[in-house]
Amino acid sequence: MIRIAICDDDPMYLAGARSYIERWQKESRIVCLIQVFENGSELMEQSLTAPFDIIFLDILMPLQNGISVAKELRTMGSSAKIVFLTTSIEFALDSYSVKASDYLVKPVTYERMKAVLDELTEAILQEPKSISVKIAGGYRKLFLKDIEYLEAYNKKVTFSMVSGENIQSIDPLYHWEKELLLLDEFFKSHRSYLVNLINIDYFDSSIIHTRSGKTLPIARGYGKDFEDAYFSVMFPK
Repeated sequence: MIRIAICDDDPMYLAGARSYIERWQKESRIVCLIQVFENGSELMEQSLTAPFDIIFLDILMPLQNGISVAKELRTMGSSAKIVFLTTSIEFALDSYSVKASDYLVKPVTYERMKAVLDELTEAILQEPKSISVKIAGGYRKLFLKDIEYLEAYNKKVTFSMVSGENIQSIDPLYHWEKELLLLDEFFKSHRSYLVNLINIDYFDSSIIHTRSGKTLPIARGYGKDFEDAYFSVMFPK
């Protein structure tokens, strides 16, 4: 499902954009959740609890313009594909500062909206599998292939990435166990660790060595199950 937000203070443009997206959804047969907002504050508040994949954002709004809203969304960790709605092409240059994907000049035609939606959803659907991690101040999108392991310590969970970056999650380990252990590539090797099997360099009966050179424990009694899980993922029959 593709989560799409539209933010515009003009009810006419808001309704028009929504009708175009609903039409595109029926024609493309791509399931979407569409939410509309009349100001940036509402959009940002909702983004904190449920991140969007695509955001159509009006530039000229009272109180806080679209560029400012987009900057705050990026600061919060949003990786949404932002498309600005603007009355003049001169504002398009401002979109580069917030890594916007595109812009649409009002009045927007269905053909132009369709072209943007086709391009963005194709990119989203072709992306590697990812999860949305709640961090201090917002959310962070992490690709599963980039995660080496999760470590729980003092009720905090840290994602250790292949790049060497560490990202602290607000959600506890049991939250991630429910989500990640449903996937073949993740295994709980110890009460404090979830490890990504595809990012293991080598292991023995009690120690895992990751690709970045970290060492993780294999709890007593977990060795056989860990070995079976590893070989089923790395050398599927």
